Amino acid sequence: MLYINGHFEFDKVEFAAKDFGNRYQYYPAAILHPSSVSDIAMTIKHIWKMGPGSELTVAARGHGHSLHGQAQAHQGVVINMESLQGPQMQVVHTRSFKYIDVSGGELWINILQESLKYGLTPKSWTDYLHLTVGGTLSNAGISGQAFRYGPQISNVHQLEVVTGKGDVVNCSEEQNSDLFYSVLGGLGQFGIITRAKILLEPAPTMVKWIRVLYFDFTTFTREQELLISGENTFDYIEGFVIINRTGLLNNWRSSFDPQDPVQASQFKSEGKILYCLELAKYFHHNKDNNNVNQEVKRLLSRLSYIPSTLFISEVTYVEFLDRVQVSAVKLQSKGLWEVPHPWLNLLIPKSKIKEFAEGVFGNILKETSNGPVLIYPVNKSKWDNRTSVVIPEEDIFYLVAFLTSAVPCSRGNDSLEYILTQNTRILEFCKTANLGAKQYLPHYTTRKEWQAHFGPMWETYVERKMAYDPLAILAPGQRIFKKAKPLS
Repeated sequence: MLYINGHFEFDKVEFAAKDFGNRYQYYPAAILHPSSVSDIAMTIKHIWKMGPGSELTVAARGHGHSLHGQAQAHQGVVINMESLQGPQMQVVHTRSFKYIDVSGGELWINILQESLKYGLTPKSWTDYLHLTVGGTLSNAGISGQAFRYGPQISNVHQLEVVTGKGDVVNCSEEQNSDLFYSVLGGLGQFGIITRAKILLEPAPTMVKWIRVLYFDFTTFTREQELLISGENTFDYIEGFVIINRTGLLNNWRSSFDPQDPVQASQFKSEGKILYCLELAKYFHHNKDNNNVNQEVKRLLSRLSYIPSTLFISEVTYVEFLDRVQVSAVKLQSKGLWEVPHPWLNLLIPKSKIKEFAEGVFGNILKETSNGPVLIYPVNKSKWDNRTSVVIPEEDIFYLVAFLTSAVPCSRGNDSLEYILTQNTRILEFCKTANLGAKQYLPHYTTRKEWQAHFGPMWETYVERKMAYDPLAILAPGQRIFKKAKPLS
C-alpha cells in the first residue's frame, strides 16, 4: 500500500495522453498528482521494488509541450509535475553568484516574474516561456541568448533528482556530478528533476528589437557568425527563413517601425527566398537610451542587409521574452493551437550549412513552409560536453527548426502526411549528404537509430541508464529503452 500526501487519479486520464505534438495518444493507468517530492520517490521506489516482472513505467509531465508522446506512459503512471508542492521560489545571493531555487514543475514565465522582483533574470531562455524547468532542462533549452551563455543546461547550479530506483539525490558539479550531467539533456532517462537552482544575472528593463532581411544566404550566415563571435554585440541573435511570404513587411508594421517607411513600402521580394536576421539589444529605460541607439547603429553599420528592410521596435524585457505567447493566445482563440505539430529540429555543423540550405530551402522546401523556419548559429564552447546532449563536433553549429502546423483533414501541402514526408526527405538528405547533423528534441523508433544518434556516446548513455534506472522505468515515451529487458 502506498501512503502519499498527494493523490492518484484513475478515471480522467485523457489529459495525460495528449501533448503539443498532438500525434500520439498513450493512455496511462493512473496520474499521480504529487504534493511533495517524497510522493514521487515513494511511487517510483514501489514500482522499482516490483522488479522486472512488472510492466509499469513512469513519465514526468510538465506543461505537456512534448512533440512525440515523450511525456506519456502507456498503461503506466504519469506524474503531473505542475501539482508538485514544495518550498516557494527563492532568490539566493552567495558571495560569488546569484540563483533562484525552483520546483521542477515551475514555468519559466513565473521564474522570470519572480526574479525580476529582485532586478535579476535567468541568463538563457527558450523562445516560449510557458514550459516547465524540468522539461527544458531534460532537453537543453535553446534561444537567441545561447551563443553567449550556452543553453539553459549550461546555467544550472544544482538539481534535486528522483532516480529510477526512487532515490532522492541532490547533485551539482561538485556533488554526485555524474548524475548531474546525466540528467541535464538526458531526455528524462536517468531521473526526474524535482528542483533546480538556476543562475541569475542583473536584468535589463527594455529591449531594442530589430529585424532586417537578406537575399543572399552566404552573407546572412557570415554576418550571423560575425555577430556571435564578437564581444560587444547584440544580446539575442536569431534568424528565420521566409518562403513565398508576400506582404510580410506589412505584417511587421503592427509590431515594428520601418526605418524608412517609403523604401519599405516599395520593397519587392519577387518570390525569392528571404533570410531574416532578428536581433535584440537590452538596456535600462532612461539610463541608457542614447548609448543604446549609438551602439545599435554601430553594430548595424557592419552588416550588409537590404537597407529598406530595417525594422526596429522598442519593448519591455518581459514583452520581448514572452513574445511567442501573443501568437499562442491568437491561435488558441481560433482553435488552431491543438492541431498536429510535426516539428523537426536539427543541429547542423557550420561547414555544412550552405550545402544544407541549397538542398533543403532550394529544393525540398522551395514551394512553401507551413510554419516558421528558424536558423541561427551557436558557439560550441558554451556547451558542456559532460551533459547528455548530443551536438555536432564543430566550434560553431546551427539550430534549424521547422516549426510546422498541420491542418486536420487537409490533403494539400499543409496536411500531416505531406509535412511528415517532407521531414523524412530532409532527414534523408542530411544522411545521404553526410552533413553530420544531429536531431534536437530527438525522436527515433528503433534502438539502432538511437545508437546512431548518440554515436560514441551510446556506451556512456547505457552505463548511465544501468546506474540510475536499471529497470528502464523512466520516460518510456522516448522509446530508447524497453522495460524488463537487458539493457546491454
